Amino acid sequence: MTVTEAPSEGMTISAAAEASGLSVDTLRYYEKEGLTLHRPERSSSGQRRYTEQNVAWLGTLVMLRRTGMPIRDIKKFVELYRVDGSEADRLAILEAHRRHVIEELAEVQTHLEAINRKIDYYNEKVMGR
Repeated sequence: MTVTEAPSEGMTISAAAEASGLSVDTLRYYEKEGLTLHRPERSSSGQRRYTEQNVAWLGTLVMLRRTGMPIRDIKKFVELYRVDGSEADRLAILEAHRRHVIEELAEVQTHLEAINRKIDYYNEKVMGR
């Protein structure tokens, strides 16, 4: 996701959803769960208005979710992000998640190797290779 330039009055929730690749419902959920750095401002009519900083942060959330980080861990990370001097704790969360992702990659690699063995077996049966 690239940061989209927000107009001075901010982006609507649907524009922020489009820019972040998230649904409007997901944006509302993230806000309700405290995953946004701060709540978006509201227009005089009460509509959410997302700044470039809001949308950039959504990119961080998208990246963390796509790596499979659970919402509870993202929530801890966001809470720590708001605290000056919490870099070591944030680093620990990311390092723990990296270990988990590496374990998952190893498991998927094992599954891929098993599939490749089966493909080789059937190629030999079918094609006489």
